[in-house]
Amino acid sequence: MAARRAGCVVCGDPLDAEDELVLVTGRRRLAHCSKACLRQTAGKLRLARTARRRRAAVTLSLLTLVLAGGWVVRRHRALPARSISLAWPETGWKKVAPAELVYFGPAWPPTDDDWMFAFERASWVYPLPGPARRPPAPDDRLFGGDTARFCRQPGTCGVALGGQLWGEHVYAVQDGVVDRAQADGNEERGGGTVRIAHFGGMVFTHYFHLAAIPRGVRRGARVAAGDVIGLVGDTGVGGEGAAPPRAHLHFAFSIRPSSQFPEAYWDPRPLMDKWTLRVPPHGTVAGLAAPVDDEDVVRRRRGR
Repeated sequence: MAARRAGCVVCGDPLDAEDELVLVTGRRRLAHCSKACLRQTAGKLRLARTARRRRAAVTLSLLTLVLAGGWVVRRHRALPARSISLAWPETGWKKVAPAELVYFGPAWPPTDDDWMFAFERASWVYPLPGPARRPPAPDDRLFGGDTARFCRQPGTCGVALGGQLWGEHVYAVQDGVVDRAQADGNEERGGGTVRIAHFGGMVFTHYFHLAAIPRGVRRGARVAAGDVIGLVGDTGVGGEGAAPPRAHLHFAFSIRPSSQFPEAYWDPRPLMDKWTLRVPPHGTVAGLAAPVDDEDVVRRRRGR
């Protein structure tokens, strides 16, 4: 009754008990004197409710954006560094030796000193096996069909190495690529021939009078120093007479830096003195030749 006597909540007019209109919202009771005042209060409550809903929607949208942004940032964050070691090494840090300078070849145009500098830093193998080092005899013959060539030392275009046994192994003296392999050479071109390119195709080694050439030794094949590239034979030695012996190896060493230079044959004897002499294991073709001064072998041959 006290709320009724207070008057209308809109206009403040006194309320009549019979004409009183009450609007209940939750626990609130709002008394009105007429329908017009009641509609005005209902409109205000409707606007307030709409405003609250808008504010709630805006707040929810902002909260959703914040959560989504935080998830994206966490997803694309850099992974923490991980260690695959369970503990620090007890030996401590190791000092790494500085890498040695790599030698790529002689200067251009190469001089004799440049070539000798390059040759001294390469590993070479004597073309014929041990245990005895066959002394090379100078030879002035040139084999092959290429005419753009000459000998730097007159009378020494190559060397002749006497074979102790027909069919001895002939070794590649240096790593390289087979430039030519001809097993059926004629008498004028040195018979069975193998030509190997070294130092990027600027240096060549030649092997003539071969009795046979392995099947894998063909043009373009890579060979290593000490690989067997043929067998000592007597092909292409017709008309040479008694000396040197018919079964032997003619070895030549030539240099041609490019097609603008003629191929020059060097005397290989100063270089061959430092080449490693390879002694093959027993049981190979090269191992059948025994040294002459071996008293045990000579005694067994004589039956003593």
